[in-house]
Amino acid sequence: MFIEIGIVALKLIGILIVYLIVRAIGNRVLSGIFAKYESKENISVGRARTLESLTKNVFGYALLFILIVTILQLVNIDVTALIAGAGIVGLAIGFGAQGLVSDVVTGFFILLEKQIDVGDYITTGEFSGICEEVGLRQTKIRGFDGTLHFVPNREITSMSNHSRGNMRAMIDIGISYDDDIDKAIKVLQDVCDEVAASNTAILDGPNVVGVQELGSSDVVIRVIGQTANMEQWAVERELRKAMKEALDRNGIEIPYPHQVYVQKEA
Repeated sequence: MFIEIGIVALKLIGILIVYLIVRAIGNRVLSGIFAKYESKENISVGRARTLESLTKNVFGYALLFILIVTILQLVNIDVTALIAGAGIVGLAIGFGAQGLVSDVVTGFFILLEKQIDVGDYITTGEFSGICEEVGLRQTKIRGFDGTLHFVPNREITSMSNHSRGNMRAMIDIGISYDDDIDKAIKVLQDVCDEVAASNTAILDGPNVVGVQELGSSDVVIRVIGQTANMEQWAVERELRKAMKEALDRNGIEIPYPHQVYVQKEA
């Protein structure tokens, strides 16, 4: 009996040693994989650590489950019922917390696929703003009025990221039907060239593309340019101011609604 107990004890020690070795090697391999992934894909440190921590936790729990089952089999305990019971319990927990599971899975793929980064201007559902945090359970979006929106990841069914690549500045400005269109286009293009020479946020253009629309009281001329990320609004504001001043200097009217009162004599 003592010999059998000694053999079982030695086997337990051996299993524990193998478990510790496999866990250490596995964690080291995962750390190396995510270090290479971070350097190659140029992802943020926070995102890489989040993915690494999640992967290590899943690996650790799976390895611990295998260890427990192996030890139980070593002491001649039938693990079939245990595995079946664990499956039933896991199924019940899954049904009860399916929203949380969906949040975590969706958050994992958002992080893995680099769909958004902190500081990006995004739109998802009815919310638009600057992303302040991307987590496994929820994403935080700061609206332009200062409101902080907490969006569960499972509700992010579609998303638009406005911060990838250069952005477009687009301005539509109307002139009167009585004004010379060619002269107005030349004045606006001169303004665009002057602003582009002094503003480093402008990467291409801006250029007057021509008449966009014949409105009810004005001729709409469109101007388009490429700007650095998140600089399109500031560029548009600067261009509008400069265009208004240039049109005024050249006597080109920007039409606005007028009301005419006609009084009939008795």
